[in-house]
Amino acid sequence: MNTCSERIAIGGVTLELERPADPEALLDEEAFGDDEFMPYWAELWPAGLALAEALPADLGGVRVVELGCGLGVPSLVAAARGAEVTAVDWAADAIDLVRKNAASNSLLLTAVRTDWRAFDGTFDLVLAADVLYEQRNVEPLADLVRRLAPVSLVALAGRPYENDFLARVEHVPVAERVIRVTRADRLQSTQCSAQS
Repeated sequence: MNTCSERIAIGGVTLELERPADPEALLDEEAFGDDEFMPYWAELWPAGLALAEALPADLGGVRVVELGCGLGVPSLVAAARGAEVTAVDWAADAIDLVRKNAASNSLLLTAVRTDWRAFDGTFDLVLAADVLYEQRNVEPLADLVRRLAPVSLVALAGRPYENDFLARVEHVPVAERVIRVTRADRLQSTQCSAQS
């Protein structure tokens, strides 16, 4: 894989970012046959940048997981702000670059190669940017943002399936393209059931 490097300033953090020079060159028919894999991870998407920009300034000691991290810019910014970060993606090349970019920026994080839709753990904050590019991602994301942490920040990209997701979760906008999801919808459902 040919890569290029660039310096980006995002959310008050400057990062040296290595990424694929030609993401389209990563298209692979065999990989597509395995769960319709596309190298979406290889692009520096506006939603990921918006999410990184919207992160709280002080994340010291906060346990953060980024689902479908791709290039991991939100993960890298969160780590720079003191978070204990786990970046998750199922593309091996994405995970390799996240690890490499963390090291080259002197940041500590854990990068895990797995299908984010089946990931489990306990965190303080879930991050996800532009992961609703397929209908099959709606239900897993709606479940995970409620189950993995009390608060999630989700960056949207105007995809057709986002409205289905938004109808399933309590959310408020926090920045352009970015919403906060809390467990409040689950608590309200439980309270209503208890009162019946």
